[in-house]
Amino acid sequence: MKGGSGMKGKYSWWFLIAVVLSVGLAVTAWSEDVINIGSLNDMTGATSDVGKDYAMGIAEAINYVNDTGGINGKKIKLFQFDYGYRIPEALTKYSLFKQKKCVAVLGWGTGDTEALAPTVAKDKMPYVSASYSGHLCDPKKTPYNLFFATDYSTQARGLITAWFNKKWPTKPDFGKRKPRIAFAYMFASPFSSASIKAAEDQATLLGFEIGAKQDVSLFAIDTKSQILALKEFKPDVVLHTNTVMSVAATLRDAYALELGADHIIKNWGFDEALPMLAGKAAEGAMGCAPWAFFGQDVKLMDKVKEYAQKFNPGVPLEKRTIHTTQAWANVLGLAEALKRADKAGDLTGEGILKKGFETMKDLEIGLGLAPVSFSAADHRPQSKAKIYEYKGGKFAMLDEVDLKAGWPAKWEKDWLGW
Repeated sequence: MKGGSGMKGKYSWWFLIAVVLSVGLAVTAWSEDVINIGSLNDMTGATSDVGKDYAMGIAEAINYVNDTGGINGKKIKLFQFDYGYRIPEALTKYSLFKQKKCVAVLGWGTGDTEALAPTVAKDKMPYVSASYSGHLCDPKKTPYNLFFATDYSTQARGLITAWFNKKWPTKPDFGKRKPRIAFAYMFASPFSSASIKAAEDQATLLGFEIGAKQDVSLFAIDTKSQILALKEFKPDVVLHTNTVMSVAATLRDAYALELGADHIIKNWGFDEALPMLAGKAAEGAMGCAPWAFFGQDVKLMDKVKEYAQKFNPGVPLEKRTIHTTQAWANVLGLAEALKRADKAGDLTGEGILKKGFETMKDLEIGLGLAPVSFSAADHRPQSKAKIYEYKGGKFAMLDEVDLKAGWPAKWEKDWLGW
């Protein structure tokens, strides 16, 4: 399987039909009270290599919520659309959600989520995205943006710290010089570049030498020129912040050209498809995974698998990924906020925020996700970054880095909103 068409080609058109059908089940008219929710997903655009699985997970999780009592007896009606990772289309679909009187939105990408942030704040529309940009975590700037994951900046800091603590001491040059780090990502992508400032800061804090950044497109299938540029710098480790297709291409070329560096990867580039696409080059790769990989033995995974089979039986379970799990985390987190707000008799946007999300303290959702907390002053869901290593055909936990515990003053005063 080679390149962009290969990754996307592993899903035929019946995949998209399956998603639409599963959503159709969730939007059936109900005689009871109904709560309308909008969902923006990328099934055909630049991040559809990870977006399709996430989209199915959203619809399946909504069905699960409705089957298990809904929102205190009220059913969720889901309006789910593919916007092709196009910001103008996202803005159009958001207007439609408002017309449909949606009380909250399950969003997707960083570019569109950040573009919509001022509007959702003005509209007081809770917006639970699959963008985990640290820029969205400061309630003074983006009060209605939330998610259930480790934010990208905390991921980047955790990855660099874990490599520094666990891998650098094993290298021949340890103690003789500074470790060298480089970054490979798509410069023009708000998603890919969201955590670079935090990554540079953490690398500087730990005493790294930082090399020239390499521009790698989300559509990249050949990254030899970038790898050759990296060879001149001779990095010990490379941070990747793209999605899995281009990360795999970069790892393959780094392996073929004998770059000799370790690889650390933000969550969207580190999933079950990585070893399939990168082959031997994936061995030893490290990544941040805030949730359990699909099928792992954690709370609620039995339901995730059951609903995957029930609503998308045409997609084999072995082709499902961690992105299904993370979709469930966002849906279940939003459902909990709605239940709390509804119980308080206030399903307005402000009510969902203040009486729902911001009442959460060490919330245990399951799915392998660390406890989640929100406050009126801080919307970073958690301070711990779970770091895995792909080794011997398995994803194994390598480290759990608690940034708040490690740098409490910086966490409280300096890093919010990065």
